[in-house]
Amino acid sequence: MKLFKNGKSEKTVQASAYGVPRLTSGGFNMYGGKEESFFALRQLYDGLRRNVPVIDGAISKIVRLTGGFTVECDNEDGRKMLEQFLSEVPVDGTMYGIEAFITMFLEQLLTYGTAVGEMVMNRDMHSFSLYNGELENIVLSRNKDNPLQVNIGNASGGKSFPVAENGRILLSVLDPGAGDLHGKSLLSGLPFISGILMQIFETIGTNWERVGNLRYAVTYRPQNDAVEKAYAGERAKQIAAGWSEAMKSGEVKDFVAVGDVDIKVIGADNQVLDSDIPVRQLMEQIVAKTGLPPFLLGLNWSTSERMAKQQTDLLTSELWHYRRILTPVILRICRMYLRMNGLDDRCNVLWDDISLLDSTEQARTQYYLAQAEKYHAEADALGKEK
Repeated sequence: MKLFKNGKSEKTVQASAYGVPRLTSGGFNMYGGKEESFFALRQLYDGLRRNVPVIDGAISKIVRLTGGFTVECDNEDGRKMLEQFLSEVPVDGTMYGIEAFITMFLEQLLTYGTAVGEMVMNRDMHSFSLYNGELENIVLSRNKDNPLQVNIGNASGGKSFPVAENGRILLSVLDPGAGDLHGKSLLSGLPFISGILMQIFETIGTNWERVGNLRYAVTYRPQNDAVEKAYAGERAKQIAAGWSEAMKSGEVKDFVAVGDVDIKVIGADNQVLDSDIPVRQLMEQIVAKTGLPPFLLGLNWSTSERMAKQQTDLLTSELWHYRRILTPVILRICRMYLRMNGLDDRCNVLWDDISLLDSTEQARTQYYLAQAEKYHAEADALGKEK
């Protein structure tokens, strides 16, 4: 049964031997109960990513830096079956592998603060595909009988059901407020800053359009002579024609005029405002919100080696924050598959090291801890001998 449907059109997503996702078509009133309110936010956040390359690059880098993972099971046969399933599971009808699903899921989570997905069962109920739901297709509300349960349904009047009782729906939120059903986008707080930044960029573009294509003011001042005053209009037309001919020609030509003629560049006397400092201040606010070191975004700001190392360590903690949000989603997918095939559903997610530097630091930490334990053991042994 297709749960979410729209009166105007129905969107059907179906792969061979797989069912139809129910998270398609409908309204989304997570933000204030109005369908258009989400569209306004989505247009705003999509516009930020489209118009400010640093923001789009930051989200893409966070998704890639989060890294890959493996799943560990107690049962060896179950582990092999699960590994094959995770590498071949269809995603959205166009991709394969759980990493493709998690990549889109995390990108949606960072951009809008909420991410939703669905496990679409196949016909024989032994496997399923993964589908990244569109946020405008759902509505979230609290269960009247149990406030700790969240109901998910269609804003246009479709059937709703508790998410907790439907193991096929995958819902995650990023840093929600107390009592909120939706999370906070990573881009929240940036529209105002980004608006000023875009205004500065537009002004710079306009100024360069004016200054780069020089415009001239040619002034002809006739003398007090009566003859010259009588032919002033005709001479002004001749000067204008000669100047236009000299400027339009592909060759460099001299301009010759008789009389008092003054030529100046329009705007040459005006001083263009220096934008380096305000742009730097606005970019610092954006970079601070993303949590990424500036050098990862191509910003060559002066920094010491020690400061760069501290920024990298802080980035590791940020990435582990996102990993902790994704881990329950991955476990639900793995446990669903194992239970459907009658296998033990106990499994763990093992994330890859974020970088070689991270592995080196962990090894160095373990070495120092081992040395400390050795010294404590030797000290205890000497104390007992005395």
